[in-house]
Amino acid sequence: MNHRLLFASAAATLTLGITVALTYPAAAGQAPDPAADAATAAGISPQVLQAMSRDLKLDPAGVRARLADEARAGKADLTLRKSLGTTYGGAWLSADAKTFTVGVTSQAQADKVRAAGATPKLVAHSLAQLDAVKAQLDAVAAKAPKAIPGWYVDVAANQVVVLARTGADAAGFVKASGVDATAVRIDASTETPVPYIDVIGGNAYYIGSGSRCSVGFSVSGGFVTAGHCGTTGSTTTQPSGTFAGSSFPGNDYAWVRVNSGNTPRGLVNNYAGGTVSVSGSTDAAIGASVCRSGSTTGWHCGTIQARNASVTYSQGTVSGLIRTNVCAEPGDSGGSLIAGSQAQGVTSGGSGNCSSGGTTYFQPVNEILSAYGLTLLTGTGTPPSSPPPGGSGCTGYEFSRNGSLSSGGSAYQPDNSYYQSTASGTHRGCLAGPSGTDFDLYLQKWNGSAWANVAQGATASNAETLTYSGTAGYYRYRVHAYSGGGSYALGFTNP
Repeated sequence: MNHRLLFASAAATLTLGITVALTYPAAAGQAPDPAADAATAAGISPQVLQAMSRDLKLDPAGVRARLADEARAGKADLTLRKSLGTTYGGAWLSADAKTFTVGVTSQAQADKVRAAGATPKLVAHSLAQLDAVKAQLDAVAAKAPKAIPGWYVDVAANQVVVLARTGADAAGFVKASGVDATAVRIDASTETPVPYIDVIGGNAYYIGSGSRCSVGFSVSGGFVTAGHCGTTGSTTTQPSGTFAGSSFPGNDYAWVRVNSGNTPRGLVNNYAGGTVSVSGSTDAAIGASVCRSGSTTGWHCGTIQARNASVTYSQGTVSGLIRTNVCAEPGDSGGSLIAGSQAQGVTSGGSGNCSSGGTTYFQPVNEILSAYGLTLLTGTGTPPSSPPPGGSGCTGYEFSRNGSLSSGGSAYQPDNSYYQSTASGTHRGCLAGPSGTDFDLYLQKWNGSAWANVAQGATASNAETLTYSGTAGYYRYRVHAYSGGGSYALGFTNP
């Protein structure tokens, strides 16, 4: 069709540069806002705010401040991990989230970190080197003594931590693996992780003759959950469906295709008489606050301690997990881990309980979506009425966003904001809207005074892709419902 000009560049106020001032004095003498108003201001549900306040010992104003600090840190990290390249040593937030530290292996890169508003720390190993050490341990996981419950990268300490219970020959395991022992620390541990299988996480579902697990997050056609809950082909009830894919151990993920009559929604049960709306699946930073939903213990919150952790269950080792200090108990398996409104992962297993505290591991949700080509449902969870381009979704992209538009409406992504590319390279975008509609995608660049279109996918289709080779600068995507409305999925990768 002959499209008219869909966007006229208009002057906008934009402060060039990323401001990540993460060291703020605490506000004194402020009375906390009512819970509902405070939650609205923070962009989260009152139930999430209440759980964060309880478990992180924060008043509503403190929750808002923490989430704002975490958002700024996430934006800075997105830029720095690309611009620092092989010198990037990982990044983490302080316990109160007010200081964002970035490790660098070269002192010459410290000014670049400071310019982004973060605190540089000179480290011996890059994150890529630490990940390589961990990958080497993963490769020989089958030879690990049973008294070694797992290992993970501790970015703040710039080491790979191997956990060992009494009597474990951890040093022998490390030596036999052939890794650089100077990059490894052995910590005594009482963890005895087990998969949380006979339990309810978000909403309960039953497998086979009656074992129970929990729904993680809704996707088009079904939901994702823990892989140890069922094998491919296993049937479920309440909701009824079939495991369309499952992987455990090695991974701990699965997805269930539900039968007609079951309607997936982009919501999580908060066990406080309501639900939490999911708006995307952007990874939260190490040190960021997260909350878990489970029917055994309800809502509980804590922080991310590590990503790409490995944990050894009796069935075998699972790698690539999110390690947290959020408590959980048997009955919470497969349930939802969420940061604000961003889906993070599904409950795998852990140690401890919600009386004395514990460690819980989560399978990252984006890995599940990518493995099976699934689309995360957001908001009220109304699925697109047709599959995304190519029938496999906008997968294989570095970032993803979801939303919903009425006919003629527009949305700006990521998150009604923009991103920065510090180097020249290729930008790729993919948009999938409902069938029978005409959704268009525009890539815009800040030219110093206004946003200008630099690439577009504007056919008469509901599915669009674009590619643009550009220089460093500030970019954003405009999603436009030219004709018709409904839910959309956006995937994008930038230099």
